[in-house]
Amino acid sequence: MGHWFDRNIVEPGKLPLLLALAAFVLTFVITRFITRMIRAGKGPFRNITPGGVHIHHVVPGVVLSVVGGFGAVASGRHGVTAAVCAVIFGMGAGLVLDEFALILHLDDVYWTEEGRQSVEVVVLTAALVLLVLAGFSPLGVNELSSEEQQSRLGVVLTLVVNFCFVLISLFKGKARLAVLGTLVPFVALIGAIRLARPTSMWARRFYRKRHRARARAVLRAYHHDVRWAGPRRRIQDLIGGAPDRSPAPGPERPRT
Repeated sequence: MGHWFDRNIVEPGKLPLLLALAAFVLTFVITRFITRMIRAGKGPFRNITPGGVHIHHVVPGVVLSVVGGFGAVASGRHGVTAAVCAVIFGMGAGLVLDEFALILHLDDVYWTEEGRQSVEVVVLTAALVLLVLAGFSPLGVNELSSEEQQSRLGVVLTLVVNFCFVLISLFKGKARLAVLGTLVPFVALIGAIRLARPTSMWARRFYRKRHRARARAVLRAYHHDVRWAGPRRRIQDLIGGAPDRSPAPGPERPRT
């Protein structure tokens, strides 16, 4: 295990990335716990409002991201300084992306339906960083035998083919399958071969004159949203907390 860790994490210089990812996820989890306690009025936690101004945690997040980012650039990929800067940057990124919806809407939408976008962005970011971390730098490890080089070449070819499926899934509007496909090889193939979402770039380009295909895509998207809206909301509520209750529009009915 130690040899594997040194070969695939330490040697390619990915230890700071691993520490940044761990700090990012841990900071997000702790932040969500604290904000939920504040919302429920439990524990010693309170909003920070000096002079009556509510200081959102995106503010210290930006400071930590700037300090950690510049420190990481200056320190390289090895050494204690690089590890410390990676942790600082991960903490800052966790605080900033936890309030991504606030930055996007320029409004305090933390506990609204729009605030769910922050949770989705955090999960997407963690998945993509995990993908980079799990790549194990197939072209950047020294002293490989001929068998290992052939094995690495197969891995690279697999990644290239899978990346094509991921791109097609994205163009078809199937972002979740694309993200999952970056972590699990060929899962994105499902999104690549199925009908595109009616509002996707693929549908606008290839379904423009294919009225039957567009109608089938609208109908399938409607049934998919009805089926998975409930489970998706429950998972989002479990991760980030339920938003304030307000009348929410149901899925749009298909129009053919």
